[in-house]
Amino acid sequence: VQLVESGGGLVQPGGSLRLSCAASGFTFSSYAMSWYRQAPGKERELVARITGAGGSTNYGDSVKGRFTISRDNAKNTVYLQMNSLKPEDTGVYYCYARRWAYDYWGQGTQVTVSS
Repeated sequence: VQLVESGGGLVQPGGSLRLSCAASGFTFSSYAMSWYRQAPGKERELVARITGAGGSTNYGDSVKGRFTISRDNAKNTVYLQMNSLKPEDTGVYYCYARRWAYDYWGQGTQVTVSS
């Protein structure tokens, strides 16, 4: 099983980034997918989640209206479009897959929002 995140980097406040998470080794469409993030000195928090078929999404309060999660089950990939980025969005962003008792984490990608 692998979850490989990409798309992180340094961006100015107000800018945008699109994260991708490529999955392999499991039945991707059967798993709910999420993005979590962890800032230095803080606990890991849920950013966004999408169901297996993509019919339902939910977001953390701090990113509602700015971030959008989506998935392409044909490509085994989940995305996080991040707009209007703020310095407080800085952190390591992790991809997470879960179905019943089975769950997997990616290695994370760094996002830094700074001028």
